[in-house]
Amino acid sequence: MIYSVVRKRDENGQNVDLELKFNVGDIIRVLELGDSDDDDPTIISERIYKGLWCMMGFTGHINGKMGKTMFCHSYKFLIHCVVHALSHRKGAYDETSDYIMNIITCLVLNRPYNVSQVRFDYMTENAKAGSKKYIMYPRFIQMMIDDQFKDLEKNDDDVLGLRHMTAETISRLTKGPEPRVKRKICRINNPVYVALENDTWRHEDSNSDNEDEKISVLVEKKTRWWFVKDGKRKRTPKTSPVVPIPKESVPKIVVKGIVKGGVIRSSKEP
Repeated sequence: MIYSVVRKRDENGQNVDLELKFNVGDIIRVLELGDSDDDDPTIISERIYKGLWCMMGFTGHINGKMGKTMFCHSYKFLIHCVVHALSHRKGAYDETSDYIMNIITCLVLNRPYNVSQVRFDYMTENAKAGSKKYIMYPRFIQMMIDDQFKDLEKNDDDVLGLRHMTAETISRLTKGPEPRVKRKICRINNPVYVALENDTWRHEDSNSDNEDEKISVLVEKKTRWWFVKDGKRKRTPKTSPVVPIPKESVPKIVVKGIVKGGVIRSSKEP
């Protein structure tokens, strides 16, 4: 449960402090994200999400960073929207966090995921640490306040302006060369798509490219949203070992100047 105080004026114009409290159940009810605190998971297999992302056309290394620039424009746009809407970070929006990867995976595969629990966990941790960073979800907090205090007076100075997506945003997202374009898959292509119940991201009759070669070198990490120990979430997992990412070999070219007849010519040696 998160506790806070909301100050309002009474009928005599005096400031009165009112208690604000909410739990994950309130977030589920107010935000109406369609998740459930009883059945929906917050942990999924890292293997299933990375397999799906390869299916979506991910161009990076399977053990490297997962960034939206490593996808074609359509999937890059999807990732961009989810990161800005649900991420708790204040910058570095190109790289995606583990739980954001989970959310995108479950959206595409039409699998359940408890987004509200993830939001509440980060709010609670920051509140316990004496931090005000739980206000990094200002639109969600305002919805919780409005739900409990219907007649709360609004101060124009407290209004937070939201930057809506414009043609400039789309232009920025589609700037530069586009990786191989991938067709729409799973729920994006079929609204009634039914995901498999196990850790498989594709049906056997799927006619898209196979991801087995990329997945074969996967080294699973230990993070709070991927790693399960003894059937329970491990809150403080050991740091995952650094996985070396092989670099593509590029032939070295040495350029030497040769002076002949007053003209500098160049020769290349491997």
